[in-house]
Amino acid sequence: MGDFANRVFAVVRRIPRGKVATYGQVGRLIGAPRGARYVGYALHANPEPGTEPGCIPCHRVVFKDGRMATGFAFGGPDEQRKMLAAEGVGFDEEGRVLMDAFQWDGRSDGAGTESEPSGPPPDFDWKAELGE
Repeated sequence: MGDFANRVFAVVRRIPRGKVATYGQVGRLIGAPRGARYVGYALHANPEPGTEPGCIPCHRVVFKDGRMATGFAFGGPDEQRKMLAAEGVGFDEEGRVLMDAFQWDGRSDGAGTESEPSGPPPDFDWKAELGE
């Protein structure tokens, strides 16, 4: 795998059990804020999928609105949802992850350190950043 994919895999390995991240969030954490699509390409080629230690838990990466990836490479969106539910992730009535409760904050263990990103400041303008 290339450097980009290896950086994606390193971040995804840090997503704790019972939490999710978005494709765009992973992109931002590796320094590619507009690389969400490429994060998905890298994860589609995940060489070590699974939930065991050392695996790359790509099932923990979802769309920004909490939807599952329709082309989830390892069994489809239903399998992705089952894997997340088994970890305690909650869903709304439309089957989307409850992002307010289950989105990872970017810290390794939830406690974080000063050197780890905790997310943008409260007044960060996502629409301006993403050109929406």
